[in-house]
Amino acid sequence: MENLRIGIVGLGHVGLVSAAGFAELGFPVVGTDKDMTKLARIREGKAPFYEPGLDELLQKHTAGGRLTVVETLAELAEQADVIFICVGTPSRPDGSADLSQVEGVVRELAQYISGYKLLVEKSTVPVETARWIKRTVQRYARKDATIEVASNPEFLREGSAVKDFLEPDRIVIGVDNGRARELLLQIYAPIEAPKLVVDIETAEIIKHASNAFLAMKISFINMVADLCERTGADVTQVAEGMGLDPRIGRAFLGAGLGYGGSCFPKDVKAFYWIGQNYGLDFSLLRAVHEINERRVDVFMEHLHDALWVLREKTLAVWGLAFKPGTDDLREAPSLKVIRRLLEEGAHLRLHDPHAMEAMKAHYPEDPPRIVYAATPEDAAEGADAILLVTEWPIYQKVDFVALRKRVRTPVVVDGRNALDVERVTGAGFEYYGMGRPFRAPRR
Repeated sequence: MENLRIGIVGLGHVGLVSAAGFAELGFPVVGTDKDMTKLARIREGKAPFYEPGLDELLQKHTAGGRLTVVETLAELAEQADVIFICVGTPSRPDGSADLSQVEGVVRELAQYISGYKLLVEKSTVPVETARWIKRTVQRYARKDATIEVASNPEFLREGSAVKDFLEPDRIVIGVDNGRARELLLQIYAPIEAPKLVVDIETAEIIKHASNAFLAMKISFINMVADLCERTGADVTQVAEGMGLDPRIGRAFLGAGLGYGGSCFPKDVKAFYWIGQNYGLDFSLLRAVHEINERRVDVFMEHLHDALWVLREKTLAVWGLAFKPGTDDLREAPSLKVIRRLLEEGAHLRLHDPHAMEAMKAHYPEDPPRIVYAATPEDAAEGADAILLVTEWPIYQKVDFVALRKRVRTPVVVDGRNALDVERVTGAGFEYYGMGRPFRAPRR
């Protein structure tokens, strides 16, 4: 194990967490990325994004020399034995995955590699991508190179990615031969988790199918939430009753503003496109996407029920990241919510524990239209309503009795059903949830 050197191409959320994780397992790791500013920050032991526990691992292993970064693929190819490809696979306009970064990396690496190397897909890619990688390798590889390809999909959740890497639910290994199998099993030997070894195409499908299924659970409960609103039922209790069935489970049955981030929106569209490309009816996934797209509309309907007209109203927006535990704004519902609020002439006071700097790149501070507040309470100062968009734990700890004195109008629109309704209404606030009955303030 000590002689096996690991390379990571692409030091985003997946690549950098993987690099730090492999270093923690005891392997020498070398990484690279096209972003030189990012590399400089990593050399200092600092992550270019917020991920709990990651800075500590980076500081430990960059200082100790186990984790290093280089500026070129040529340097990485020379130093690494097993190379994990962790570059982006964004959506094209038709929903298919743009694999140009994967192809570009493989094509360039093939020209630098001599001897034996194992290239491992870790980016989320459509089934049969490995076949294209093999063809690219055959076309561009040097005569003295033996390059094999494997798949090792990641299952890292932003906000808990370090833990997910070191304590995973499962490790999926897609290989075509025994040497690649043994290398990957050797790498993951320190981790106690079920290890599923399958062919490469199966591994590629497992990743897309997993994300699409989880997104489907979210859209399903949001569909049910709409029915609950029409009938006076409470979707949180419906979800609890469903989740007690072990065949269903409670996870991912949280109704609200829907899913966002870098994975679910992209992967649902990509998996739908894959099915269509093979002549299969994957229309279920189109419905999953369409339900998710309507969630901001439902949220805005509740806000209009509460305030009628938004022009010249001051609104506190609690939570900007697409989920707690990250500063990632990719496909974040907050972006759509803020755009709609500004279009209707509202003044916004925004707060998030970690994502405010990222949001300023989209919406710079512009008093009085947009103000970034240091605390949730400051954001609520003079507000006509408080809008909870991301369910950070800090918002659940707010003293609503004290907050009642700072707002102009005691209204809460909870886009994640995350707040304690009794505490909120007991402090004198009106409460509007997603798929829940309206709750008037208790006097």
